[in-house]
Amino acid sequence: MAVIDVAGYVAELKEHAVDHAFHVHDERHFVETYSLRQAWEVDLHPEEGCGGPLDLHLALEVDPRVLLAFEDLFLELDDGDNPPDEYHFPLHFTWQLPPLPKAPDLLLLATELAGIGGPDLPLEVSAIDSFGSVTDAPERSVTIVARQTVSLARVFLGEELLCDTLDRCMAVSRWLLEQSPAWLDLD
Repeated sequence: MAVIDVAGYVAELKEHAVDHAFHVHDERHFVETYSLRQAWEVDLHPEEGCGGPLDLHLALEVDPRVLLAFEDLFLELDDGDNPPDEYHFPLHFTWQLPPLPKAPDLLLLATELAGIGGPDLPLEVSAIDSFGSVTDAPERSVTIVARQTVSLARVFLGEELLCDTLDRCMAVSRWLLEQSPAWLDLD
């Protein structure tokens, strides 16, 4: 029996996201057959953003070597001892916007988002300019990524609910939704 039920944790994380006013659209689970690495992906967005231009993608990457090392450490602990906080899984939040006719200045966008995410949710802002053909104007799509870690010790103890992270993600999502009409030239 596994020490940590990763599938159960992902289900709990989805429920918790719903408690923080997110709407969950889809979930995917991938297993790489050679290495047994796993990826859990969840598509969500603020409830008021259904049908809107913003997509938020949550991805939890599970490295079996990290999980097995945590389980080995756990089995060596004395009864009643808590495991040390040494093992983590990466967790990524990725916001995507469609091509924006009036794309924002990336430096200004990164500065605004830094104030919303704060030091606990650093955000990486990037853009891709696509050209349909050589004579077409570029279409700019914006992506924002937040990288966090999930503590296996805190998951085991039932303490890794990510409330503050989900609140900050909601604030970022709502701010992006508020700004998107101007960027999409809908005003």
